[in-house]
Amino acid sequence: MPINRQIREKEVQVISDNGEKLGVLSIDEAIEIAEEKNLDLVLVSPNATPVVCKLMNYGKYKFEQAKKEKESRKNQKTVELKEIRVTPNIGDHDFGFKSKNARAFLEAGNKVKFTVRFRGRELNNVKAGETVLNKFAEDLSDISTVEKKPFLEGKTMFVILTKKI
Repeated sequence: MPINRQIREKEVQVISDNGEKLGVLSIDEAIEIAEEKNLDLVLVSPNATPVVCKLMNYGKYKFEQAKKEKESRKNQKTVELKEIRVTPNIGDHDFGFKSKNARAFLEAGNKVKFTVRFRGRELNNVKAGETVLNKFAEDLSDISTVEKKPFLEGKTMFVILTKKI
């Protein structure tokens, strides 16, 4: 934002620091008023005719903006993608254990990616891996939705689950 002498217009619409309109003034008059009040003349709306400038403490304004941005970043939750690897011939106990971990990840607000890696001759029976992935999706269907259906890519097949909203 251009301030004070950086503004290159001859006439500007001036708004005071408390919000009242001071009218259309020459740029020199507006800067003089700003200096009397120990404030800055800040270009607010460059597209208006005449351009609109406001009297404000620019340093304080920038500080407040930075503070608001920092606060909004602090409150932002990043969604992580947690990966759980399984085999096409997974046992019942392992299935329950992995399902419990996935449930915890989903409840924490993360996405879960189940990956089945096929080794050797397992690649001949891709249907078994798809069955395992669909079983996980069905088991967690009460708290999750399938974002990406089971998909074979090279020697791995995966499915992505997200928390229901």
